[in-house]
Amino acid sequence: MKDVVKFVNEVKLELSRVIWPKWDEFIGSTIVVVVLVTILSIYLGLVDFGINKAVRYALRFFSA
Repeated sequence: MKDVVKFVNEVKLELSRVIWPKWDEFIGSTIVVVVLVTILSIYLGLVDFGINKAVRYALRFFSA
């Protein structure tokens, strides 16, 4: 149990040393992440759609 208490105290100490971002930096970073995730999701969706169509075409073409 001593190790757990020591660990928690060390975590508190380390968290007090962290330089936390300002609110506007936090919001700006969040917006950047949301926009990039949205763009990447759309891109991967289009790639998946294209590969799906290509595979279906290939299967129809070679199975006939």
